[in-house]
Amino acid sequence: MKRSAQIGAWIQRFLSADPPRAKSLVVTIFGDSIAPHGDSIWLQSLIDLLRPFGVNERLVRSSVFRLVEEGWLVAERHGRHSRYAFTSSGRKRFERAHDKIYFRAHGRWNGEWTLVIASEIPASRRSALRRELIWEGYGVLSPGTFAHPAGDRGALEEILDRTRAGKNVVVCTVRDSGLPGTRRLPSLVSLHWELESVLAAYKKFIGRLQPVMGLLLRGKALTPEQAFVIRTLLIHAFRRVLLHDPLLPAELLPDEWPGRKAYDLCRSVYQMTYLEAEQYMRSVLGPAAVPQPTPYFRDRFGGLPAGGTQDQFDTVSVSAT
Repeated sequence: MKRSAQIGAWIQRFLSADPPRAKSLVVTIFGDSIAPHGDSIWLQSLIDLLRPFGVNERLVRSSVFRLVEEGWLVAERHGRHSRYAFTSSGRKRFERAHDKIYFRAHGRWNGEWTLVIASEIPASRRSALRRELIWEGYGVLSPGTFAHPAGDRGALEEILDRTRAGKNVVVCTVRDSGLPGTRRLPSLVSLHWELESVLAAYKKFIGRLQPVMGLLLRGKALTPEQAFVIRTLLIHAFRRVLLHDPLLPAELLPDEWPGRKAYDLCRSVYQMTYLEAEQYMRSVLGPAAVPQPTPYFRDRFGGLPAGGTQDQFDTVSVSAT
């Protein structure tokens, strides 16, 4: 069996074992492939990009419609055709997810915790705030009280602004008092963060992606379409794990935490497929529709290997790290 056929068989097994939901896949493609190239795309072009995943036109249209209703996307009408882009709030949520996916936090934790006390806001608004804070990795210490070690201040400000909860919450930075006979803050981790399910999700991700990594290392003979599908499925699967990972400091995680191994695997597969995936986008959408990527694209995963310009994809050779 040719190497490209082996990769094709892996893609089919991956899609059959856990078919991605069309709406979620649209978000992945918007964030990973469209945003770096001008932020917007024609609906028909999006339909063309979803075709290799077995997603038909009806599902793409209904998915985009729901994403517009949910405030992720906005439509710009041009006669009978529509062009879609992130809304302002959708872009902010994308930027938060982007940093989680493509950049791994470094440095030692300074021992500080961010505490959010939201006991004075209406229950309906508190529910929305709770959902957003949990997504950001906060633990629920009690109804209306949330905590995160090394919380991201910018992300918290954006959440409080979007949920209109800022004037009704107290945010403070705390440390262990060190008083004898009292519990230490790190002891709360096992009680208020469900790390076992995250650990299992990372192990599943590693087990599913290692086979294609092996195929790429043994020759990297794949078509541009396969590269686009692999890169998209890779980020889609990794994003699903990160949605549930509170990204706690290493000092608070169990020994041999698989998050680092999963990140390194994701980085290596991405490096071996991203340029051919870009080539596929240009072949499907046309060169004029895929301008040079924004500078932050090259910064993904600590810096993507240089391999040529937009017109030199077929001469690229990228090795794993």
